[in-house]
Amino acid sequence: MAEDLKKETVAGVAWSGIDKIANGGIQFFANIVLARLLTPKDFGLLAIIAIFIQISQTFIDSGFSNALIQKKGRTQIDYSTVFFFNLAISIGFYIILFFCSPLISIFFENDKLTVLTRIVGLNLIVGALMSVHKTWLTIQLKFKIQAIISLISSSISAGAAITLAYLGYGVWSLVALTIINTTLQMLLISIFIKWRPSIIFSKAAFKTLFSYSSKLLGASLIHVLYRNVYPIIIGKKFSPVDLGYFNRADTFAMYTPYTIGQVVTRVAFPIFSKIQDDDSRLRSAYSKYIVFTSLIIYPIMIGLIVLASPLTILVLKEQWLPMVPMLQILCLDWMTDHLCVLNLNILYVKGRSDLALKLEIAKKALALTIFFISLYWGIIGVCWGRVIYSIIAVYLNSFYTKRLIGISLFQQLKDIAIPFGQSILMGVILVVFLNVVTLALELKVLCAITIGIISYYFIIYLSKKEYISEIVALLSSVIKRA
Repeated sequence: MAEDLKKETVAGVAWSGIDKIANGGIQFFANIVLARLLTPKDFGLLAIIAIFIQISQTFIDSGFSNALIQKKGRTQIDYSTVFFFNLAISIGFYIILFFCSPLISIFFENDKLTVLTRIVGLNLIVGALMSVHKTWLTIQLKFKIQAIISLISSSISAGAAITLAYLGYGVWSLVALTIINTTLQMLLISIFIKWRPSIIFSKAAFKTLFSYSSKLLGASLIHVLYRNVYPIIIGKKFSPVDLGYFNRADTFAMYTPYTIGQVVTRVAFPIFSKIQDDDSRLRSAYSKYIVFTSLIIYPIMIGLIVLASPLTILVLKEQWLPMVPMLQILCLDWMTDHLCVLNLNILYVKGRSDLALKLEIAKKALALTIFFISLYWGIIGVCWGRVIYSIIAVYLNSFYTKRLIGISLFQQLKDIAIPFGQSILMGVILVVFLNVVTLALELKVLCAITIGIISYYFIIYLSKKEYISEIVALLSSVIKRA
């Protein structure tokens, strides 16, 4: 059983990683190129639309994806019921967005937002057509198919968006990026996946799933509303340009922890669900996931903090320099994200979505208080407010984890202490190098990255040698699976 679990983890991490690299890495690269061709205002306009899309998507899924994954003995009736619910709700929310788009334009004082919202909003319906298919693939741990689909759709959509940006289409190139990507994923999924919904909607199945998912919906909605308070207030109180800087800083800061966290939790959740009744195995697996993700996330984030200014000039051009202090502060904020996500996963695996809802209500009430206080110090103050909240959130999330499987905050801090300390030491080496050596910008950044990788390797080797063998063994298995 243990060996089977290890094989499933390795295969899942391999293909889930490829999926995230395909869908996230290519999109990330495309955004870098687009940032060099477009203006902060273009990104700010799309960030405004994203507010309403994300809120709508939260209602459309309503936590049913996790409910299907967590449920034992799920049936075709369950899948079909969720499919038709998602589709109906997506159509309803698109209609609402369509007729409310002029109000969005008036609120943010930009006429372009009306037509942009109506076009981008079509993603809601397209996404609903494939959401259950994606859930089915996750339950079956078929991450290979998802990786192939992501690679194709991300590559084509990125190429199309960059081409349009070169031709001078401005913000429409960003619209093309998201529309083409979602549409291609839907078409490819319909080709590759044989599962089809039955023409049935079961009230009994809906009620059973909703009893679990309703709490997830509440928790997710609270989280999404909180995350989108930032672009709403910044876009209104300041300007789309300021929102563009904040949005890009947040996007670049979140890329590594979010991508790696998604890879790990995407595999961990269905696997944790299989061993949900064995607390001993859950504790062991949970600690290993925390250590492994921290070993990768922390050095990259510390390196990004140190190299934020030269990387911004080199990659995005000097027009984006105002975002550098925001990027450095938000990197600190995102360094705790994987801890929060894994803690919440334990609640979901244990079927305690009610606790997750209570936790989100308490956390976000505190977060909004911190946010509105931090506005007094401008956007930089808002960024520091995010850091303060993220630290408190780790403590609050760990409360129920200790109660359910016996892992305290102190144990989690022990798990991350060594990776964090090693990353800080690597960061000090990078700071010394940047202040002592004088080279051309391109060469200096390249040398700094190389020195960071080499120094981090030897720091790990000297202080915790077994980490090296574990990582190498895991990566070797992942490569072979891939």
